[in-house]
Amino acid sequence: MSEILGILIMIGQVVLALSILIGVHEMGHLLAAKAFGMRVEQFSIGFPPKIFSVKFGETVYSIGSIPLGGFVKISGMIDESLDTKSLSEEPQPYEFRSKPAWQRLIVMLGGIVVNVVVGVTIFIFLTYAYGESYISKEELNKHGIVALELGKEIGLQTGDRIVKVNGQDFQKFSDLVSYNVLLADDSYYTVDRDGQLIDIPIPHNLIEKISDRKNEKGFIDIQTPFTIGRISDNSGARAAGLQEGDRIIETNGQKIHFFYEFKEILENNKMKKVDIVVLRNGEKKDFNVQVSDEGKIGFAAKDEINESHIDYSFAASIGKGTKRAFEAVYINIKAFGRMFAGKLDPTKSLRGPIGIMEEFGYNWNWSRFWTLTGLLSMVLAFMNFLPIPALDGGHVAFLTYEMVSGRKPSDKFLENAQKVGMVLLLLLMAFVIINDVINF
Repeated sequence: MSEILGILIMIGQVVLALSILIGVHEMGHLLAAKAFGMRVEQFSIGFPPKIFSVKFGETVYSIGSIPLGGFVKISGMIDESLDTKSLSEEPQPYEFRSKPAWQRLIVMLGGIVVNVVVGVTIFIFLTYAYGESYISKEELNKHGIVALELGKEIGLQTGDRIVKVNGQDFQKFSDLVSYNVLLADDSYYTVDRDGQLIDIPIPHNLIEKISDRKNEKGFIDIQTPFTIGRISDNSGARAAGLQEGDRIIETNGQKIHFFYEFKEILENNKMKKVDIVVLRNGEKKDFNVQVSDEGKIGFAAKDEINESHIDYSFAASIGKGTKRAFEAVYINIKAFGRMFAGKLDPTKSLRGPIGIMEEFGYNWNWSRFWTLTGLLSMVLAFMNFLPIPALDGGHVAFLTYEMVSGRKPSDKFLENAQKVGMVLLLLLMAFVIINDVINF
């Protein structure tokens, strides 16, 4: 039952986030159209079949059952509905086609602009509400890194202390794993290994491998001393008598200093019992604990690491939040550039509905929800700006051509372009969904 509830929570978060973003996007088109006296026939969040509709004035407002998009139907406009019956008649003053090109351009940019504003606003308020927590370079290098499987593949070793990225100093652990570093050409780490400085190149395909589900833990971690935190009910730890605050110092005769050492032993002893020695109130105590088939004994580790935190004033949050929002756009542009250059495999990098749902997770966390919603808002704006017919960017491209050349493309050309764009989008949607299913 709890697993089903988790899936429902995950789906609910995605539906709510997409409904918000699609709603404000289409509202941007609607408000701009109405401001210029255009007739808006329909406003829909989601695609048919229709769940609910109501008519106010000249506009029917509806909710569709497929929450993967939405639309605003403006009279006299060739859109995804491909309804061109009225185009054979004389243009009416309230129609899209009868308005000046600059007004039509503003209408088509309305959704993109609103998504940018919403995305930036979300990141500003997240920055103001939560500040920024991070692990400093100094804290990271107290004990050095843990090189996970991918980290070992590129030449890192557990215990390495990373001192520079691309020849430059860094401030936070997150700087090491940022997309700016992983998507850059010829990136490398400089590590201190037993007093010797060594450059470790970052391969172009590392980000692809990180995207693989089997590498969801990433490629590096932090060596952290730990104690036992919250213990799950009906777990091996609970049954054996372990307590919160215990410090594990030995497992199966091996000394334990860091959590990764303990995890490796559990991974190698799934469905077996392990001997654990803990330090409790200065005394050593022995336990024999059952390991699950997932390589766990059922407790949350309490890391002994000093996390730094910065709170921002609202004024400072405006700059910081805006930067975070546009970094999402920059990363997408960089990733698309790498894909078109053949340096990034789209089957490993593109995420569809299932991939997005996994990012939201099985429990409701408002900070994560709004962070992902803000990110999706910026990505939606970027994707819609691409000059593909059937997207806003396609309309923008044709309108820009009209304004520069003084010649309007024929209705037949626009209709055929819309059809081509719809086919491209359907193929892309099919690709990402099938790719999601394969990866899942």
